[in-house]
Amino acid sequence: MTLVALFSGAGISTDSGIPDYRGPNGLWRKDPEAEKLVTYDFYMGDPEIRRRSWAMRRAGAALAAEPNAAHRAVVELERSGTPVRVITQNVDGLHQRAGLPGRKVLELHGTVHEVVCTRCHARSAMDEALARVDAGEADPSCTVCGGILKPATIMFGERLDPVVLGQAVSIAKACEVFIAVGTSLQVHPAASLAGVAVDNGARLVLMNAEPTPYDELAGTVIREPIGTALPALLGRLASGTGPGAGSGG
Repeated sequence: MTLVALFSGAGISTDSGIPDYRGPNGLWRKDPEAEKLVTYDFYMGDPEIRRRSWAMRRAGAALAAEPNAAHRAVVELERSGTPVRVITQNVDGLHQRAGLPGRKVLELHGTVHEVVCTRCHARSAMDEALARVDAGEADPSCTVCGGILKPATIMFGERLDPVVLGQAVSIAKACEVFIAVGTSLQVHPAASLAGVAVDNGARLVLMNAEPTPYDELAGTVIREPIGTALPALLGRLASGTGPGAGSGG
């Protein structure tokens, strides 16, 4: 059967109330200074940036967000028997909350649901850290060694986990259909997965409100709202009538 790789970006989660970064109404356009809160050097070097970052997470939508129709459509495709692997730039965990088995989701940029110590690398739940923020610790430190805590996400200026990236490259090489959803395909090396897929014979489908650098390589470009367009596309794939259906083994 056709192996489908779905590469998801922030746009798939906007219907769940999580703003994207670079879109017309993106967080960076509204508040360019907010990018410092998720930039490693700024975060590590400035206690005030860390305090603002913790406050942002306390008030953010990602922890309480619920999966939307697009996330559920991916689960339905998987349950139809179609081999599916999700590679996501998102840290919200909504693919798993929708019901997709965790082993079928690669989180390139980590998860917002855990924190990690930058010194001893101990991990713990984000909820525990935020409870300490609520109790008055504006910049909670590691309870094991006293080091600086950060969300278990890949901040700007950090490298992707080479093991996770290698797994993503393997999926891009093996798939027959590569669907990039809600991503500008501007952040590398993650964005280059689309080119890897095409170079290895996959059909590229792009679903994004704005043009991407890979539009010319795509067999299909969709500009319609993700919440309705992705369920329709994946429904056609499940029935064997979508792009690339029947082309794999």
